[in-house]
Amino acid sequence: MQQLTGLDASFVYSESAHAPTHVTSIMIYDQSTAPKGEVTFKGILEYLQERVHLAHAFRRKLVRVPLDLDHPYWIEDGEFDIEYHVRHIALPKPGDWRQFCIQAARLHARPLDLARPLWEMYIIEGLDGVEGYPKGCFGMVLKVHHAAIDGMAGVEMITAVHEQTPTIESPPPPAETWVPERAPSSGELLSRASLNNLTRPAHFARVMGRVVPGLNRAAQLQRSGGASRPATAPRTRFNGPVTPHRVIDAFTTSVTSAKGIKSAVPGATINDVVLTVYGGGLRTYLTAKGELPETSLLAMCPISLRSAEQAKAGGNSVSAMVVPLGTQIGDPLERLKFVQSSSHASKEFAEASDARSLSEMSQFLPGGLIGIGMRFSSRFARIAPAMVNTTCTNVPGAREPIYFAGAKCVSSFGAGPVVDGMGLINVITSYVDDLVLAFTGCREMMPDPAFYKDCIAEAWVALEEATG
Repeated sequence: MQQLTGLDASFVYSESAHAPTHVTSIMIYDQSTAPKGEVTFKGILEYLQERVHLAHAFRRKLVRVPLDLDHPYWIEDGEFDIEYHVRHIALPKPGDWRQFCIQAARLHARPLDLARPLWEMYIIEGLDGVEGYPKGCFGMVLKVHHAAIDGMAGVEMITAVHEQTPTIESPPPPAETWVPERAPSSGELLSRASLNNLTRPAHFARVMGRVVPGLNRAAQLQRSGGASRPATAPRTRFNGPVTPHRVIDAFTTSVTSAKGIKSAVPGATINDVVLTVYGGGLRTYLTAKGELPETSLLAMCPISLRSAEQAKAGGNSVSAMVVPLGTQIGDPLERLKFVQSSSHASKEFAEASDARSLSEMSQFLPGGLIGIGMRFSSRFARIAPAMVNTTCTNVPGAREPIYFAGAKCVSSFGAGPVVDGMGLINVITSYVDDLVLAFTGCREMMPDPAFYKDCIAEAWVALEEATG
């Protein structure tokens, strides 16, 4: 039995029927590379059953403490049933890209069952009309609760069910025999909660001893002009209460092209390039609606706090920096220079403030209090000031082709949670040389996702031409 950290638990407390907090990987496969040139659903179930021991998230479920007086626990689920988690559907003809994105968005919108291991996988057949992909391709939509994984741990989970060649080989057996756990009683959970709450003051004092010097360093850096605090975000259509309905789409370019673009501005990174493109896309989209603010939109960009030794650990270890997207700047090259400078200053500020220790502070917030705070903030999302306008999160993928049950992955991108007050999340992924700029939005806030995708594509071309 393993207790969730405060940050992991916050994704459970903030869960609601209209704003679930899972992340989704969306992949497309060419089954012609598989043995006998096809993949069957029965074969997929057998393939996955052999590999569930390679990632803890597959077979562990949540146990919540009564009244959320302490953070929940993970236990190994003695009733684990892989056929509940893996499901099979098909698109009607013609099976084109738009149909696939609509289906993926509908699946992503549905909350996970918190009483079972927190993941679901959908195998989607009938992608014969998706332009640019071979006939007979199938898709996979893998949903995993944010409490279980962050971006890096998600990569580890994806790795568990893929191989480096189309040849299917049995994985090594588990180092230890898997043993299901008995769910603890309410009395046992409350007893643990009492003990934990007695020891927390000492831990809190140690964390505060690290946090206060970090905040002082950040304040000194800001006073010296080395970093500036981001301005208040302007209100946009994305900063209000969200509905249960989602849209998903993705624009694909190449890592090689991004490297060429970033070389035009000293110190720029691929992430700066992507943020600049999203800024250009949002500028065009909001201009077309007659809603472009005079000041720059702000993006929250998660930062992994994992060391190299912690790379394979489960759960979340993240902080965030806030970066202006330069939506007030029309010239693409000038926008890239602005974003590069802004992101550098934001990263300095985050490092100076000791983000790791600040992240630990969530461990001391009572779960019930967090839940009340989340519900209160969602109620006032329509009128509350916007802290940021959108999220831009970067999830690295495999650098070499990967195979699922012998089928070659030909495309990979992600979808993320949207919440009250922030109805648009942009998810950047890479796979081999593909660089995918995807997004998830509230359908009522963005009824025309194909148009936003076109705006992103237009912004990419404009930046490429400006830096060529």
